[in-house]
Amino acid sequence: MKAIQILTQGSPEVLQLTDLPTPIPKEGEVLVRVDIAGINYADVYQRNGQNPAVLPAIPGTEGAGVVAEGNADLPAGTRVAWLSQPGSYAEYLSIPTWKLVRLPDDISNPQAAAVIMQGVTVQYLAETSYQIKAGDRALVHAGAGGVGLLLIQLLKHKGATVLTTVSTAAKEELARQAGADHVIRYTETDFVVAVRELTQQQGVNVVYDSVGLSTYQGSMAVLRPLGSLVLFGQSSGNVPPIDPMTLCRSGSLFFTRPTLAHHVADAASLAARSQRVLGWLREGILRPRIGGSYPLAQAAQAHADLESRKTTGKLLLTVDAPN
Repeated sequence: MKAIQILTQGSPEVLQLTDLPTPIPKEGEVLVRVDIAGINYADVYQRNGQNPAVLPAIPGTEGAGVVAEGNADLPAGTRVAWLSQPGSYAEYLSIPTWKLVRLPDDISNPQAAAVIMQGVTVQYLAETSYQIKAGDRALVHAGAGGVGLLLIQLLKHKGATVLTTVSTAAKEELARQAGADHVIRYTETDFVVAVRELTQQQGVNVVYDSVGLSTYQGSMAVLRPLGSLVLFGQSSGNVPPIDPMTLCRSGSLFFTRPTLAHHVADAASLAARSQRVLGWLREGILRPRIGGSYPLAQAAQAHADLESRKTTGKLLLTVDAPN
């Protein structure tokens, strides 16, 4: 099979298209033909060294496709999606049955690949990391990204006032279309000053921060007393250790650093969260935006575009696997 492989960590050019043996499913697994693989910043962290990696490695942890070699639980021909299985930048993937989400007829593979991982992410952000309530004020960094746009949509559905940061006028328009009440172009305005002015110096209840190093101090500065900083990414770099007394002096703040794997670590959790997301997709509460689709061989270009911060919405890899 064709697959993208990382032999050494570094720039996007380390992503190499190579020929590898098609995996053989173990007991409890099925072989899936990958149609669409999703691209996430976690893949970038694995590639560039921000996250440790056992090499060589095939990046990618999410996608959608068709069961090629099934079992009694999932027969061949079943359409499925997944969101927490390494090795998705490939034509075939061997995956435990319990990690697969059956797709209904009214949800396409591209739709599923565009929403399954980031949709579950926004579900746990808004319902577990901080349970958003009607009337809350929330600040979402990177509001025109794949997670950002979905998170804005869900927060508005739940009755929050949403402030968000973006870098360009085009991204501002996308954030407003998603429902953001206030959009701050951080390239032109200090977001700390802007948030304080927009909230009459009261601050926000929660900040959802996927940027990290360049934003976390400002994120804490705009929280109201007893507010929550939900740090779920580090696209600008890793956040250094935070002194607990800083949280105390800043208003008895709450700080959490969630990650997806712990929220879908068993079949029941995965089923409950993924079905919630598919329901929101079907109802139109979540409206994923596909910002770009690349052939598998152009994975390096997709990573370069993502890191350039010029993209919006969800980026996908299309995989033309042989039947």
